[in-house]
Amino acid sequence: MNDIQQKELSRLIDKFSEGDGIHKTVVPGLNVIKLSAVDMRLPTVYEPSLCIIVQGKKQVLLEDEIYPYAPSEYLVVSVDLPVIGQVTKASAADPYLCLQIDIDQRVLGDLMVGLQQGIEAKSETGRALFVGKVDQSLGDCVMRLAKLLESPRDIALLAPMITREIYYRLLNGEYGATIAQISVKDSNMYRINSVIKKIKAEYTQPLRIEDMAAIAGMSLSSFHFHFKEVTAMSPLQYQKRLRLVEARRMMLTDYLDAADTAYRVGYESPSQFSREYSRMFGMPPLRDVETLRASQQA
Repeated sequence: MNDIQQKELSRLIDKFSEGDGIHKTVVPGLNVIKLSAVDMRLPTVYEPSLCIIVQGKKQVLLEDEIYPYAPSEYLVVSVDLPVIGQVTKASAADPYLCLQIDIDQRVLGDLMVGLQQGIEAKSETGRALFVGKVDQSLGDCVMRLAKLLESPRDIALLAPMITREIYYRLLNGEYGATIAQISVKDSNMYRINSVIKKIKAEYTQPLRIEDMAAIAGMSLSSFHFHFKEVTAMSPLQYQKRLRLVEARRMMLTDYLDAADTAYRVGYESPSQFSREYSRMFGMPPLRDVETLRASQQA
């Protein structure tokens, strides 16, 4: 991404951001993000997406792995993934600015089928999160998509075409073979993603590893290995993080107490919930939520 593109994207993100936060735009699947200060580590669940930093810096923590990225770099998440995100460089004068573009697995799959020259998916299983460089071709596509924000009447026709081109550029880039795994039905990542969707849809229910392995069409040992290769965690750890992130959201937005929340997200013991919550967020549920509310009002 060159300086001209970076400057224009900064202008567009700032123009279509109503204060700090993540903002949906009129372009389907395109969000703009602005933060005017460095923030604390925030556990969240990333959905499949392409994130491009235009200004500032951020790091994403996946278990013990740290993925820093900066302007002219992108981060791709190919499955729903519980991570910890933290903006590490931002100020009121030079806020953190980022574009987030959803990755639609079906559109990606249709594009791969339509390509005359197929793109081979990697045979080995890889992480569902990686950082790469924004080259000129990808930067041009992203710029054209963002500029549709100022041409609303062109969105319906052009946005789907430009989005497909962005996918095409990713498939032909440095991590193309890894991205292709998302939509190749016999790839290990595709199989693990089927399990992830099941866990996410039924995260409050007890998790039977045998059932999950059957969905993936793998032996128990193979399933455990490939699940951890994709997510950096075990299936039980994955479910626990989903539950705790959702519990935090419930208490913050629905004003539920810790005990009620614990049962709603699938815990049988409020005390176990409180221990695991404190381990993940650094403080007990009530104090954590009060701290969050205070920081939002500041």
